[in-house]
Amino acid sequence: MAANRILIVEDDKGISDTIALNLRYVGYEYEVFDNGSEAAAYLENDHSFDLALLDIMLPGIDGFELFSYMEQYNIPVIYMTAKTDSESEVRGLRDGAEDYIVKPFEVVTLLVRIEKVLMRTGRLNQVYRFADIVLDTQNRIVLKCGEEIDLAPLEFDVFAILIKNKNRTVSRERILNEIWGEDYFGDTRTVDVRVANIRKKLSLGDEIRTISKTGYRLEEHRP
Repeated sequence: MAANRILIVEDDKGISDTIALNLRYVGYEYEVFDNGSEAAAYLENDHSFDLALLDIMLPGIDGFELFSYMEQYNIPVIYMTAKTDSESEVRGLRDGAEDYIVKPFEVVTLLVRIEKVLMRTGRLNQVYRFADIVLDTQNRIVLKCGEEIDLAPLEFDVFAILIKNKNRTVSRERILNEIWGEDYFGDTRTVDVRVANIRKKLSLGDEIRTISKTGYRLEEHRP
């Protein structure tokens, strides 16, 4: 299954570079434009995107005008904007945008919203790869070198969080909240036990790094 493909239209290079870097780390493909008119022209020849991240105030045509092109090619939209007035937010959502996020924002928040929109629209790639490992979240299967590995249900859930956030540190508290729920009052050592089992079963002793007093990071070693 191909990676999800994201269109970024943002004229602040610092913001677009940060978003692109984080999208690459978690396995998305992307194209970046800093001009609304240029993005619209590009779409005429290539519109195979699963989602668009649109700034509103852009050179050329603005994000609201650009939205009609997204509608034409059936591309879901998340607006990213410094405009904090409720009128802009209401307009964006009434036009049909899936979400609206105000700058400045934490990139991890944007990544969660991207995943939620892809899931809601039925576009989410549910197959993740790391080195020789394939994780299929829909069928709850893990393969290593093509051979199925038996992970316990909670081990699978923990590894799914790590692989979705590869190269990013994930806190023990976040793992507990996502899997066991915010009302869980158990010890964080329950996460450590699952991670130890995952390391052993998938031979990831070096790749799953323990981040002191924080949590874990599944680290992709690049040449």
